[in-house]
Amino acid sequence: HLLVLEGKQNTEEGRQMTEKLQTQIADYEDYVHTGNDFLDIIIKDKAAKAREKQIDFAAMADFKGIDFLTPLDISTIFGNAIDNAIEASEKLPKDQRLISVRAQRIRDMLIMVVENNTNSEYSSIQGTHKEDTFLHGFGIPNIRNAVEKHGGQCSFRQGEGTFAVKILLPLP
Repeated sequence: HLLVLEGKQNTEEGRQMTEKLQTQIADYEDYVHTGNDFLDIIIKDKAAKAREKQIDFAAMADFKGIDFLTPLDISTIFGNAIDNAIEASEKLPKDQRLISVRAQRIRDMLIMVVENNTNSEYSSIQGTHKEDTFLHGFGIPNIRNAVEKHGGQCSFRQGEGTFAVKILLPLP
């Protein structure tokens, strides 16, 4: 592709080929292999949304053999936590937008952390900061319910310019 592209420099066809290659490369940039197909899809989708909003997104998760969480639990925990991180990151200058997602086994525990930069006034802990509160503010209670259903714990920490969701789940 690159040799053909080089021959078509500064042409409309060359520009179209470049765009197509950039889209294909972006698809691979967003892919994370966690060992859980459903979590892979969620992270790929959220990474693409973050990229659209010019948010740096990094994910590293080892979910091999983690089959006690249902797809709904995985979606509730990771989907809500990452959506909250994206929402908080959008409020920052572009050079400060960063989200980190980590999940790993340590001994008999599964540890998951979603962390993002945020301005110090913004905190997702209280629910929602949206004017229309009717259908907003359920993310953190839903995360908490999904985690507690499996005998786990979650904490929400607002630090100096960061916000972190940390989840500890005992492995069955």
